[in-house]
Amino acid sequence: MPEKTWFLDWFNSSYYYLLYQNRNDEEALAFINKIIDYLHPAPAATMLDVACGKGRHSKVLADMGFDVTGIDISLQAINEAKKSDDENLHFYQHDMRLPFRINYYDYAFNLFTSFCYFRTQREHDNAIRTIAQSIRLHGVFVMDYLNVHFEEDHLEKKHDKKVNGVRFHISKWHNDEHFFKQIQVEEKGVVMKHLFTERVAKFSLGDFTDMFAYQGLQIQEVFGDYQLAHYDIRKSPRMIVIAKKIRS
Repeated sequence: MPEKTWFLDWFNSSYYYLLYQNRNDEEALAFINKIIDYLHPAPAATMLDVACGKGRHSKVLADMGFDVTGIDISLQAINEAKKSDDENLHFYQHDMRLPFRINYYDYAFNLFTSFCYFRTQREHDNAIRTIAQSIRLHGVFVMDYLNVHFEEDHLEKKHDKKVNGVRFHISKWHNDEHFFKQIQVEEKGVVMKHLFTERVAKFSLGDFTDMFAYQGLQIQEVFGDYQLAHYDIRKSPRMIVIAKKIRS
């Protein structure tokens, strides 16, 4: 499998959705409510959910009355999300490194560390450019990312997880530039030879400040968890960044 496309293989795997099927939907709903209370969007505001997966966040936003578009590179995820298509909820398979719509949305979201999978800095910059271009002048971008320093201090190196009879053997490590998570699948007592390895770049708040600024985005606020608590560089588990588009 080519290194640069690991996410295409993994995100379209049925094992990916099995492993992460029990993500805390109540926590996701509570977070969306918190962030919407903070942002105070206008009724029927247009919103883009970048790397939307099967659309759990998009659906919540649409239920609130907003006009929501979700994009994701995974065809399997989008096909599932499309089952919920409605007049104010739309899903498209799309690679975030490529332009989507220009000056179209009031808000853009990238949630649950759905970024920094790519091989080169240029690809990451292209993804930020896509998002920045998609929102109108003075539009808002919300990025929910891991806090690199907290993750380094709290990395669980090995653990197993069993879901619906399938056992996942999970190993984590990191170097100066990336976090890695290797997943080995065991089903019916048989360990698959093929390994899935997630890789996420170690981008700090300073890195995002520079990357955003280059694309006309200015950071307005940073929160440290899904309750929108103060961001602490060592103690906060998340880095939730609110940025505004200040130039086209």
